[in-house]
Amino acid sequence: MGTTTRLLETARALAMERADVVVGAVETHGRYDLAGLLLGLDVLPGPPRPPGQARQLEELDLDAALARRPAVLLVDDLAHSNAPSARHEQRWQDVRELLDAGVEVHATLGVYQLESLRDVVRAITGVAVRDAVPDSFFEAADEVELVDVSPDTLLGRLREGRIAASELDPHTPERFFRRASLVALRELALRRVAEHVDAEVVAGRREEGAAVAWPTAERVLVCVGPAPESERIVRAARRIAAGLRAPWSAAWVDVSGRTPLQEADRARVEEHLQLARSLGAEVVRLSGASVAEEILAWARARNVTRIVLGKPRHPRWRDLLRGSLVDEVIRGSADIEVNVVSGESTPRPAAVREPGRAAGGLEYLRAAVTVGLAAAIASAARAVLSVPDVEMLFLLAVTVVAVTSGRGPSLLASALSVVAYDFFFVPPALTLGVADARYLLTFAMMFGVGAVISTLTLRLREQERAAVERERRTSALYAVSRQLGSAIDAAGVGEVCARAAAEVLGGPAVLLERRRDGALVPLAAAPADASLTPAEAAVARWTMEHGGIAGRGTGTWRREAVVCAPIRISAEVLGVLAVRAGGTEGLRADQREFLEALCRQGAFALERVRLADDVRQAALRARTEELRSGLLSAVSHDLRTPLAAITGAATTLRDDPNLDGATRRELLDTVCEEAERLERLVSNLLHMTRLESGAVSPRREWVPLVEVLGVALSRLERRLAGRPVRVAVPDDLPLLSVDPVLLELLLVNLLENAAKYTPAGSEIDVGAAREGGAVVVEVADRGPGIPRGEEERVFERFRRGSHPGIAGVGLGLPIARAIAQAHGGRLVASGRAGGGAVFRLTLPLGAEPPGGAPGEEAPT
Repeated sequence: MGTTTRLLETARALAMERADVVVGAVETHGRYDLAGLLLGLDVLPGPPRPPGQARQLEELDLDAALARRPAVLLVDDLAHSNAPSARHEQRWQDVRELLDAGVEVHATLGVYQLESLRDVVRAITGVAVRDAVPDSFFEAADEVELVDVSPDTLLGRLREGRIAASELDPHTPERFFRRASLVALRELALRRVAEHVDAEVVAGRREEGAAVAWPTAERVLVCVGPAPESERIVRAARRIAAGLRAPWSAAWVDVSGRTPLQEADRARVEEHLQLARSLGAEVVRLSGASVAEEILAWARARNVTRIVLGKPRHPRWRDLLRGSLVDEVIRGSADIEVNVVSGESTPRPAAVREPGRAAGGLEYLRAAVTVGLAAAIASAARAVLSVPDVEMLFLLAVTVVAVTSGRGPSLLASALSVVAYDFFFVPPALTLGVADARYLLTFAMMFGVGAVISTLTLRLREQERAAVERERRTSALYAVSRQLGSAIDAAGVGEVCARAAAEVLGGPAVLLERRRDGALVPLAAAPADASLTPAEAAVARWTMEHGGIAGRGTGTWRREAVVCAPIRISAEVLGVLAVRAGGTEGLRADQREFLEALCRQGAFALERVRLADDVRQAALRARTEELRSGLLSAVSHDLRTPLAAITGAATTLRDDPNLDGATRRELLDTVCEEAERLERLVSNLLHMTRLESGAVSPRREWVPLVEVLGVALSRLERRLAGRPVRVAVPDDLPLLSVDPVLLELLLVNLLENAAKYTPAGSEIDVGAAREGGAVVVEVADRGPGIPRGEEERVFERFRRGSHPGIAGVGLGLPIARAIAQAHGGRLVASGRAGGGAVFRLTLPLGAEPPGGAPGEEAPT
């Protein structure tokens, strides 16, 4: 029984149990037995093929599967490479997105399709498997079932035409399906399943608190380089780490002082590191003067127990000149084990000269000219100045060439310096012969010192270049952190991040924010007119939903020109930073690291802004709750008091028919007074609500102040009984353009407040005067006064003075101030000399009234 057959039989069993099972992608290869197993199952149609494209293997319609969202989805051939128009490069990436969406996936996979076993399969069968699945994805499976048949049975099916072996390679039937190869592959499958089961057992023991702990002392480190055989070495290290059940790392050392890698070698290093990362390794980038020293130093710092190196394939003379990495690591490893594994014998691709990096013919010519100038200067110096040691001038020429050119021109300058010195200055002159053998040592020293000078100079140049590059990125991140610290809103954060990404990465950048409703909207762009196409917006949406980098140079949406990175805090994605990458390979490794660091800083800043907004909202809610509590407390007391008095008086009038006339009138007066008090309370609440909502707009009229003040005093005649009120309003006071109803309410609240807090018999003074372009009205009393520092707090809503026995809601003064502000004036409070309080109302006069000044006759 094959994997596809087992997959379909399991699906039919689940369908019999009423499970929601859907076939996503299953290739029958024209076999009737497989087609028969599909009968009765819900099959998801494949995506439409572009016009003119020949029929290929069945493809999975990822968007349709996500929309359908079945309980179980069947996916055959997990390692299948998708069509170029698909979202992801390989099918296992589609499955990962389905798993993230909560869909249970049943898939098939051949053991030869595991990434870490590709080179092993090639060594066993001679077949290079094209498609592979990362081991980390395989190890994350909840359940693994081994579908195993004997090699004889498999060969019999091949002869019967029941296996589409040609899908692997045109020569697969002869090279792959051999009995010895099938036995070896069978052993590999059993070992991998055994490892998976063993991991499950250990996890179960941990959950149950078993006494036996998982051995974590081992740690593996593999050295990665630009050589093609590093790919095999990485897979070998993965197998070693899996056998030891140990974590492992992959390290690349950028040697300072050597000629920088060419573009092809640099790309190959990135591919090897990406392979190691996909296999579950921790990727480490080191830099230093010696590969062995950096590797050993990092290994000791991280308690590495085993170092994996590749067997050297270069000629032995290179080790004599430049030293052997394997020998240096073994000698300096101490108690660290060193495994040397063989790499593939694949020939290294021919190097392609990188423009502007490697030395050209012009630089070699410049080196020769520099040595010629040094020889001429040395000849003149010896002839004119009798300088004995002219060889120092040649060393100076070598230094100049090393500073301005590469290693090749520097070595050429060293060699030409020896030749020129011998030809012009060593007897016999103008020949290459040497009369005194002691000059041979001088020649060797000149060449050796010149080579050392050139090496050290080049190392300093490379270190300077690396330092400048690191300093540029560090400075950019520092500037970003400083600017983000001063950003007060999300738009400011987005502008800083987008501008930094565009400047450092060299392409337009757009930062999109994830709103609380899940929408992804542009927040900032650099330049300001930068935007995303619908296809690029789909990449950003995918990044937001799955929290991974996508776009150019990645395995997802690789055909788009944009690279999208998530801005995330823990598991929450706050936004997406999209950068339109230049070139066809996307961002380099250092650029991607900068982008990730920038996104982390942006995430912290956005989270800070959100937290600040939440704090403000919480403070507002707390203030609102405080006001509501104050309102309920005040209203519940002040409403209950007049209602109780009204109820008591009305009940007595109803139930006692024997009341005399005086008592009846007294009770009726009580009902009227308390009803008026209740009416004032409700009116104040309504006025406060309308004033704060902005629903009140003054209806201005030209009125005299004394008239409005008289109406207010008449309304409070009973409340002011027993308290003399002295009014001082000059006759020539100009008319006021005010809303007379609102101004009357303002004066009523001020006078009522004075009556409430002053003892009986004390005077209340009301005065008015013109001060410049305004009229000032003062209401002064001889009550308890206002403590210093409390002048503004008396105008807070629902705030009452700390005087027992005085009823009130605490809305009169806030209403009065709101009315004054609605008229463009202001109302302030202060203490009064000799005791008491003074409330000072200032109202602007504005234009003259249409009828002229007071005291003048209006024109007829």
